[in-house]
Amino acid sequence: MARLDRRWVAALKVLQRVLWWSLCSVLRNVLKSKLHRATVTDANVQYEGSITIPTDLMEAADLWEGERVLVTSITNGQRLETYVITAPAGSGQIVINGAAAHRINTGHLVTIMAFGLTDQPVVPKRLLLNERNEIVNKTVL
Repeated sequence: MARLDRRWVAALKVLQRVLWWSLCSVLRNVLKSKLHRATVTDANVQYEGSITIPTDLMEAADLWEGERVLVTSITNGQRLETYVITAPAGSGQIVINGAAAHRINTGHLVTIMAFGLTDQPVVPKRLLLNERNEIVNKTVL
């Protein structure tokens, strides 16, 4: 009986160390998705907020509806955070909605990025778009 108790104690100590290390691991906020050089097709100040992205681009970049994204304007240097809503697949629509439309306008070139928390390296989906918001390269930095 004493032998069994010692084994349980040893097992519990190992479990305690594993749990401790898992709690102490550092989570890093890393790039997971990037749509580079997207062209804004419309800017709608009257809408509540968000950025509209076609579902085919969302799937290719691993973006979810409602996911927080960082949008940076290549045209004027503005940066903002918003969330994604869907546009029809193949539509090419990239629409800036709400107050963000005061900062980023129709015709601007933008980069749309999403990040994730992880303790492991991530290979991000990085997509280069043309002026019609079609994917032309899947290896952009």
